[in-house]
Formats: sequence, C-alpha cells, structure tokens
Amino acid sequence: MLEKICLLFLLFMTYSFIGWLMEVTCKLIETKKIINRGFLIGPYCPIYGWGCLLITMLLNKYIDDPLVLFVMAIIICSILEYVTSYLMEKLFKARWWDYSKRRFNINGRICLETMVPFGLLALFIMYFINPFFVSLYIKLPFSVLIILSSILFVIFLVDNIVTFTIMFNMKISKIKIRKDNTEEITEYVRNILSKRSYLYKRLMKAYPNMKIFRDKVMSYNNDIDNINQY
Repeated sequence: MLEKICLLFLLFMTYSFIGWLMEVTCKLIETKKIINRGFLIGPYCPIYGWGCLLITMLLNKYIDDPLVLFVMAIIICSILEYVTSYLMEKLFKARWWDYSKRRFNINGRICLETMVPFGLLALFIMYFINPFFVSLYIKLPFSVLIILSSILFVIFLVDNIVTFTIMFNMKISKIKIRKDNTEEITEYVRNILSKRSYLYKRLMKAYPNMKIFRDKVMSYNNDIDNINQY
C-alpha cells in the first residue's frame, strides 16, 4: 500500500514538473523570455499533476477504448480546471487565467481550445508516458522509493505553506473596480506588487492578465516596505 502511494506521488510530481515545462516553453515561444509559470515557488504546476493522477486512477478501465478515454479525460480535466479557477478566485479574489475572449468558453474558466488537448494528452499519457515512468519507478529499491518520495513531499509541503502564507498576507490598496477595467487594475496591482518580495514579482510575470474582482479590497499597509520578510 505504501509503495503504491509513493508511486502515485512520484507520478504526481513528475507530471507537475512536465506541466511546468510546457507552460514555460509556451511562454518562451510567446514572449521570448523564460517565465516561471508556476503558482508555487518550485518548478511544478500541481494542476497538471492532479489532472494526470485523476486520469491514471479513474480511466484505466477504459484503456481498451480510446474514444471513451478521450471523452472522459476531457470531462475530468475540464471539471478540474473549472473548480481550480473558481476556488483560486474565491481564495485570492483574483482570476488567474481567463478564456473569456476565446470561443466556446464557460464563464471564462474553460474553453474548447484547451479541452480537446486534454483528451489528446490523456491518450498519450495512458498509452506511452505512464508505462514508461511506472516501469522506471517500480525498479527503484523500496527504501530509495520511500526516501525520494519523502524528500519531495517535504519540499512540496513547505513550498505550499510558504506560498499560501505570502498570498494570504498580500494587501492591495483600496480601489473601485468596474467590470471592464481589467487592464487598469492589472497595471495598478503590478505597480504595488513591484514593491514586494521576489515571489510577488514572479507571480505578476507568470500571470500578467490576472483579474481582481473585489469592489473594495484591503487597505494598503503604510509600512509595506517593512514587511518584505514575506
């Protein structure tokens, strides 16, 4: 049982890292700059890890039916992306990605343009990538598997604690927000966050188009320069 949990966690971290590489590569092609697209400090995007893990655990029974696997993967990943977007907006009062300008979107959280690739990626994962990594990890001695998983888990856990602590302590000056002034808000937030720590600056580079949805947000701390310990 413990070995299975470790294998699943290693798959989670592997796909989180691969997802991060994909995001960074896409941004590199688009902006000609290397931008850390992860929400966390480390080089991983957990949403990719969770998506691939759900596909691995829930869709293995459809391995002999590519069409069903394709459709089910689209459904699972789309739900995951929608729920993640919703929860992050509720937690941080911000929209971290927005597909409102793309056709066939649902509340700007998911769109057909990203849903179809989810299905194709699931086929690639189930038929090629998963067998490769599983066969690789099961060859590791049990002690090595435990130690490697434990180290990665501690790093991942600390990263989450640090990042969420910083985000929950972020304060933004009072501003009235109209429905259609995203660019103004984005520039305003960027100017404020430029005074904060490395993580804040990195998040603004990673998500330059994020939306703030609060009509009244918390007052900006007058002693902002003294709390850069975050």
